[in-house]
Amino acid sequence: MDPVNAAIVYYSATGTVHALAQAAAEGAEKAGAHVRLRRVAELAPPEAINSNPAWAQHLRDTADVAQASLDDLDWADVVLFGSPTRFGTPTSQLKQFIDTVGPLWMRGRLADKVYSAFTASNTAHGGQESTLLGLGNVFYHWGGIIVPPGYTDPIQFQSGNPYGTSHVAGDGPPGEVALEAARYQARRAVTTAAALKAGRAA
Repeated sequence: MDPVNAAIVYYSATGTVHALAQAAAEGAEKAGAHVRLRRVAELAPPEAINSNPAWAQHLRDTADVAQASLDDLDWADVVLFGSPTRFGTPTSQLKQFIDTVGPLWMRGRLADKVYSAFTASNTAHGGQESTLLGLGNVFYHWGGIIVPPGYTDPIQFQSGNPYGTSHVAGDGPPGEVALEAARYQARRAVTTAAALKAGRAA
């Protein structure tokens, strides 16, 4: 059987979600997947970006990360989406990318794939769960198979979020608990996708 293809598609302004996405990519690779790490396009105007030195620096630091395309979703057996929370919802940058997938959706090319999501917010109750649940609504429309981390590994009892990896950015960069939770979440998603792929081939 061919290896599982995993797309990690994310938006990050100052680097927090990027760090989680990199950890998810590591976890997916460790589970044996072929991985594409992809960022969605930045939509904010230069004056907004340049008003925050960390935002401007992160944009420069990740200029070499390929931009997400519909081909990445079509190629993937499993997709993990990452986004900061904005007032309890995913960012407009990630949502804009999602809003372009109609041609794939109409042909059924998004159905029956494994999906999962991760997020970060500035405060402990800043909309992490609602952001992840909101992305779940998208996956329902696509006919996706949602694979959350749940409380299925000891790291989940430390990270505390069964919906998906999350981090409080106001506490600083993601530490080892959040990063390991992202790795675990991706491994679980890839393992599930591999089982589905094997079952379909049998």
